[in-house]
Amino acid sequence: MTTETTALDWSADNCSIGRTMSVIGEKWTLLVLREVFQGLRRFEDMRVRTGIPRQVLSERLTRLVDEGLLRKVPYREPGQRERSEYRLTEKGLDLYPTLVALLAWGDKYLAGPEGPSLELVHRDCGSPVHLDLQCAAGHTGLGVRAVGSRPGPGARRRAS
Repeated sequence: MTTETTALDWSADNCSIGRTMSVIGEKWTLLVLREVFQGLRRFEDMRVRTGIPRQVLSERLTRLVDEGLLRKVPYREPGQRERSEYRLTEKGLDLYPTLVALLAWGDKYLAGPEGPSLELVHRDCGSPVHLDLQCAAGHTGLGVRAVGSRPGPGARRRAS
């Protein structure tokens, strides 16, 4: 049986990639997450840096809070009304490797001739950071040709 035939036996209706994309799969959402990972927490700072229209930014932040990726933390500048900062939750922090993977792909294929605009480095030693796929047995440097797939516990057979 070929991989294609096996894959066709299974439904993709509950695919984790599809579900993830329904939460983060919009350009502005990923840019908001980029800013929060870079340390920006306040609405106006995000709006200025990204150029996202106010209404769109408000909608994206609300969605990220509703989905549990961000939480609102109140703050008040002297003489101003109370506002909210946006902080990553554990669920949001777990998206970091996803953003690093998108950054690496963009750096490889889309950076200008002068190179990437951002480099990730290890805070302790200053060395560049990169993603590395590994299996539970400790084998590292796995690429697409070294990784297979099989139905997981949530897999459902496709209706005929």
